[in-house]
Amino acid sequence: MAELTFQEAYRTHGFIVEIEGTQCPVTKVTGLSEGTTETIEQFDGGSSTPHKISSGFRKWEPLVIERNMDGSRFDGFFQDWFTEMFQLNGNTRDSSVRRNGAVILVQHDQEILRFAFYDAWIKSSKFADLEAGSTNLFKQTVTVEHQGMERVA
Repeated sequence: MAELTFQEAYRTHGFIVEIEGTQCPVTKVTGLSEGTTETIEQFDGGSSTPHKISSGFRKWEPLVIERNMDGSRFDGFFQDWFTEMFQLNGNTRDSSVRRNGAVILVQHDQEILRFAFYDAWIKSSKFADLEAGSTNLFKQTVTVEHQGMERVA
């Protein structure tokens, strides 16, 4: 008789974002993807049924990183990256200011899974709405475009 074993699934609440070796505490990450490709429908010789083939071009969703603004050095980390890209004096370097990084799943203080992303730049940086009487935390949402992502561990 086959023995059944139970393997507990990874949880989504233990993770960190690492950018150029700096580990940044964040509250949410969306856009983890190994990529997508477009589908091309190819019709042959009067056939009414298409053959579906891959376009061969791989695309990735942007990463959306949400973090609490807390006065820590990480507030400055993202601000410095953004400022380096988009200077108010007109000397903009745009998406030429790129960084490599990873989203790392952690369980019991051990790294269990890593999604590496490459040549990333900040597309946008937004802050939470301010509202009198609210008990919400002040958050920053950073959208990061990148040239690729892979699951490496």
